[in-house]
Amino acid sequence: MSELGLVKRQFGHRARLALSPAEIRVMDDQAHAARTVWNCLHAWWLMMPKDKRTLANADAAIRQARKDLDFLGKLPAQAAQAVLKTYFQSWKNCWEGRADTPTFKGRFRSVMSVDIPQGRDLQIVRINRRWGMVSIPKVGRVRFRWTKHLPVGKKANADNRITGARLVKDALGWHIAFRVQTLELAPQPHQGPEVGIDAGVNLPLALSNEDHQDHGRPPRLPDGTADRDKWLTGKEKAKLLNLERQAAHQRSFRKKGEKTSGRLRHTYDQIKQLRAKATRRALDWQHQTTTYLARTYGTVVVEQLTITNMVKSARGTIEEPGTNVKAKAGLNRSIAQEAWGRTVTMLTYKTARYGGRLVKVTTPNTSRRCSACGFTVPGSREDQATFVCKNPDCGFQCNADWNAARNILHLYRIGHVIVEVPAAGRRGRRAGKTVKPVTAR
Repeated sequence: MSELGLVKRQFGHRARLALSPAEIRVMDDQAHAARTVWNCLHAWWLMMPKDKRTLANADAAIRQARKDLDFLGKLPAQAAQAVLKTYFQSWKNCWEGRADTPTFKGRFRSVMSVDIPQGRDLQIVRINRRWGMVSIPKVGRVRFRWTKHLPVGKKANADNRITGARLVKDALGWHIAFRVQTLELAPQPHQGPEVGIDAGVNLPLALSNEDHQDHGRPPRLPDGTADRDKWLTGKEKAKLLNLERQAAHQRSFRKKGEKTSGRLRHTYDQIKQLRAKATRRALDWQHQTTTYLARTYGTVVVEQLTITNMVKSARGTIEEPGTNVKAKAGLNRSIAQEAWGRTVTMLTYKTARYGGRLVKVTTPNTSRRCSACGFTVPGSREDQATFVCKNPDCGFQCNADWNAARNILHLYRIGHVIVEVPAAGRRGRRAGKTVKPVTAR
């Protein structure tokens, strides 16, 4: 394919479904049946000897369970087979060190989902500019929100088609995630400029050329505390606060061991909807921003951050209690809200799609080193937002995140590269592999 200038691209597209209350109940039953199949498989796996844990034996057990339990019959047979394949793949991922050990799925802790493995069963048709129609097994024809071009009808062929889909439910309702396969022209090498990016809290994405990307939502409230709901409007924040107080009041009447009342569940659902709305807005901003960066710049340089270490609690132990615990907790929430890892993931595949490349460099002292004179002088980063070089011969002053972005780009130019995606045809720099720093000549 690549010799002809064509490359195969696989991606997913998520769309909102318009369901009636009866259709919602049917899909809820299918999702619960899929979760039950997973739990039955896990129980079977734990009971069977190692030499009996084969795909054929598991398939026979699932078929027998569908005959014995009428509830499992609500799940289409192909969806049950998809659960079986996913379960065995989860063990492979565990053995290869890519995931944790599979466990039982809880009713309220797991995501409700149903797989449709065959794309030909979907029978997608576009109704008008806004809506399309899709066939869902044991549900029927359902409308979905048409927001992206899909290879359907006469435009579909062996190379451009929808290979399957997955039904997923969140706080905003049921959605369908299409698995799309297309054959496209291979992107030409991006001739855009190089840019260094520093991910921050006060300034979400600071660029070395001062083309900063800011979503305009302050990370902290006027009293200095972290704003947990900065993606919501003022009215939505007030509504969320009232709902949380209402939930606390309703929870006070619940005795230990009692089931959650219907009113309390309804309040929880309203809170989830507002949280999901904030997450959707943050995700939309990240998609638009990363697409702009991938189209504009040929080389994007970021830091190799270990975010899990950055958001560790400062509480400490009983023998050695931590300091500034509340302030560190607020900073951790702000870092988690910015979702730096998700931004880098988006930049990784989007730069490759537009012919660019993503480069990761080392992180030590990028925020403390002066980008003008190159010296690291103690006390230069006393303020979170401003960098003032304490070198008597320099005195450079600028935004702290911009200074870090300039240092990140400089590290790439002198050869301190850890990961480069894609490899761009250079020996010794394979995608996803660690590369020894190269000393500048």
